[in-house]
Amino acid sequence: MEHGIIAWLIIGAIAGWLAGLLVKGGGFGLFVDIIVGIVGAFIGGWLAGILHISLGNGWIGSIITAVIGAVILLFVIRLFKRS
Repeated sequence: MEHGIIAWLIIGAIAGWLAGLLVKGGGFGLFVDIIVGIVGAFIGGWLAGILHISLGNGWIGSIITAVIGAVILLFVIRLFKRS
């Protein structure tokens, strides 16, 4: 399912916020959470494609994919932030 720019922003905000809740330390604020969520969507989509995994279609599948990618991104960011 293709999403427009507004949908990407909404999905990014939700995914970034949820990832901030799941990863220790909380979110970074709305703007950065949106960016983390959008980048996480790309990471999650890329990983799902490589692993040949489908997490569903539509908004829910996109949010789940974006949250997984955003959690991975936040984990990597926090690894480098500690060093």
